[in-house]
Amino acid sequence: MSTETNDAPAAVLARVDELRALIKGYDAQYYLEDASDIGDAEYDALKDELLTLEEQHPELIKADSPTQTVGTAPSALFAAVTHRTPMMSLDKVTTLEEILSWGARLQKLSAPEDGSPLVCEPKIDGLSISLTYENGRLTRGATRGDGRVGEDVTPNVRTVAAIPGQLALAQSEIPEVLEVRGEVYLPVSAFEELNRRQATAGLRSFSNPRNAAAGSLRQKDPGITAGRALGAFFYQVDGVRGLATQSGSLDLLRRAGLPVNPETTVVPNIGAVFAYCRDLESRRHELGYEIDGVVVKVEDRALHVRLGATSHAPRWAVAYKFPPEEQSTRLEDILVSIGRTGRATPFAKLQPVRIAGSVVGLASLHNEDQVRLKDVRPGDTVVVRKAGDVIPEVVGPVLSARPPGSEPWSFPKTCPSCASRFVRLDGESDTYCVNAHCPAQRVQRIVHFSSRGAMDIEGLGEQRVAQFVAAGLLSDAADCYHLQVPDLIGLEGFGELSAMNLVAAIDDSRSKPLANLLTALGIRHVGGTVAAALASTFGDLDRLMSASEEELASVEGIGGVIAASLVRYFGSEDNRAMIERLRAGGVQFGAAVGPQLSQTLIGKSIVVTGTLSGLSREEAEAAIIGRGGKSPGSVSAKTTAVVVGDSPGAAKVTKAEALGVRVLDEQEFVKLLETGELP
Repeated sequence: MSTETNDAPAAVLARVDELRALIKGYDAQYYLEDASDIGDAEYDALKDELLTLEEQHPELIKADSPTQTVGTAPSALFAAVTHRTPMMSLDKVTTLEEILSWGARLQKLSAPEDGSPLVCEPKIDGLSISLTYENGRLTRGATRGDGRVGEDVTPNVRTVAAIPGQLALAQSEIPEVLEVRGEVYLPVSAFEELNRRQATAGLRSFSNPRNAAAGSLRQKDPGITAGRALGAFFYQVDGVRGLATQSGSLDLLRRAGLPVNPETTVVPNIGAVFAYCRDLESRRHELGYEIDGVVVKVEDRALHVRLGATSHAPRWAVAYKFPPEEQSTRLEDILVSIGRTGRATPFAKLQPVRIAGSVVGLASLHNEDQVRLKDVRPGDTVVVRKAGDVIPEVVGPVLSARPPGSEPWSFPKTCPSCASRFVRLDGESDTYCVNAHCPAQRVQRIVHFSSRGAMDIEGLGEQRVAQFVAAGLLSDAADCYHLQVPDLIGLEGFGELSAMNLVAAIDDSRSKPLANLLTALGIRHVGGTVAAALASTFGDLDRLMSASEEELASVEGIGGVIAASLVRYFGSEDNRAMIERLRAGGVQFGAAVGPQLSQTLIGKSIVVTGTLSGLSREEAEAAIIGRGGKSPGSVSAKTTAVVVGDSPGAAKVTKAEALGVRVLDEQEFVKLLETGELP
């Protein structure tokens, strides 16, 4: 395209105007309404397209273009606050190669030839905030707004427990005026609890923790903010002279009593940023709060001055954004799946879309109430979210894109598998097919039985189980142990070798430990931890089946609810008959044969985090339980020790240190297993 001052084609002019209008509309949603009709990836794509067109046609650049401004004008609901220094945004990169390019530009812009140390920190997905302290006392809290003028939310800021009203510095260190910048966020657990309360009250759920945090801080009633359990991290200091480094600024914030993210690290050069970004991205869902990338800053504050800034972003910092975990796509249909307990779960059939590195075509809608609250309908454009290994879920509809004449979706009255009428009990959110012989339930019970953590039968996934049930080869899990190679040869996808491999995998599962078998049976409330406790206490399945409810309830960690569930399960004639057929099929009912482990960890609770060189996570937990200890997934005041391997969960380590819980390396863990004594 031409770059002459008045030679831009009409189509380009029209597209630039359209992009600016779209982006400004989405900015108003995001910053003022604490909502968004599109995911970050689509928003970034629009802004990147506008930036490219403006670079190709610089004569089209305007001062009020979204590429030249920060945020949006503050809301009239709050008093305006002019920031002492502008709150700028950050330039972004989306690949690690682009980080290297940014580092190369730094070097050209007067950085030392051998590079400069850099500070890496998580990019918190929250609401930017500026705090002003006068003589050590908090006098003002303001949102970013348009970067120059923000909103005065001081009464709400005072309700955030993480934000001190008085700086903890010595009197000689307290400046007359100190302005600090940071991010207010909503922890994931608080976000989930908030949405539970919203659902109970019949109110619409928040789409993500960022919108919930922004909505919580921008309440006219500070009492509402106080009930939202907001957190905060701070990363910038203004108004203090003599701070030579960025890490020195962070140290001042810590000493002042302002929280600094514990994941923040100084690295020696741009190459070391690679490892930090990869590591943090792999652990992002262990942190307990939402992040969407990494912020990289030059450590030397003198270089901050030398490098300067563009109209909207400093040159001495950049944001690396992780691959998007939210995208918009078309909801083609809403279907219902039937689980092994008969629970009917609605799910969305989507036009396939790539999210966080994988293609998503199905997403959870949880239950009838959630579909109604979200008001998603076939034909809608919807925002889909995928977080780590969690099943993708539909966040909500893009109402502006809803087709005319759309009708709300209604939950079906009958099971799609067996046509039995659905049942929903009073006071419950779940709907059930109560036909125990429903083919869909049968398939899911067998799939659970053969899954990892249960009998772990390789090759017997959902597709194969459905095929075998349809062919009349399986009616329950016990039938697996009567399958023979000739039964399989001739079925679609099976030759002699593949049939022999599956039969061999089934044969291997016969000797799985009792805890695996108990998990595989699918007894309500009996997961891996409960199964391990039962196997350790009773030793074999026959003793367990003959135990009274009182005997079961006396086992540590079991209690009355689980005991009653066990008695009901083993009291069923159908379940007993299936168990006897498992016995006839050669399934081991006793505890795994092996050397008796010394019970060195009775009464001790050991948490394992990170990767150990000598043991897998499952092996480490089994070693603890096998010696009489407990291996919970979270740290509490009752935790005896936390074992830390490579790439541990920072939140667990931080909590252990805060509670005074011993932190052990792998060598110390081995000694603990042997002796039961903390080294």
